[in-house]
Amino acid sequence: MAYDLLAMLAAGFGVAGVLLFLRWVSRGRLPKWLVPASAGAAMIAFSVWNEYTWYPRIRAALPESVRIVAAPVDTVPYQPWTYIFPLTKRFVAVDLGSAVHSETAPDQFVAPVLVVARWGRTERLPVAFDCAGGRRADVFLNAAPGSEGPIEGAEWVTPGPGDELLAAACNGG
Repeated sequence: MAYDLLAMLAAGFGVAGVLLFLRWVSRGRLPKWLVPASAGAAMIAFSVWNEYTWYPRIRAALPESVRIVAAPVDTVPYQPWTYIFPLTKRFVAVDLGSAVHSETAPDQFVAPVLVVARWGRTERLPVAFDCAGGRRADVFLNAAPGSEGPIEGAEWVTPGPGDELLAAACNGG
């Protein structure tokens, strides 16, 4: 957040500097009010650009092994333009590159599910998947891939065929 604030201020100062130079070159023909008005417009434009490009920039930076499960769009009353152009401020993804597979049950594995928010911490939640059985389970300290068989100690849930998390993990997105 501090980097966003510094970048916004840098955009404002940069535009103000350019307009001050143009006023000097034009020997004062440009009106004085143009400098602060342009600096303010540049800061607002940078802030809006930064908000709207956050999700595409983060998505492009993710490794290919990470599959986006859900990226809901938000509308906010204090940003009325979001009712016309909604923002993505959070998303859920599964990291298949970090999956730990069961040696004896190849369709069962544990993979971290990432919950990413624009102004929050990224949470890594381990989730067990059973692709053959069409089920998944939240994994806590007492569950792990079993050395003798399938994942042990997990409370399995069968969410149904429309579950996006299970589909992204088992079908690769």
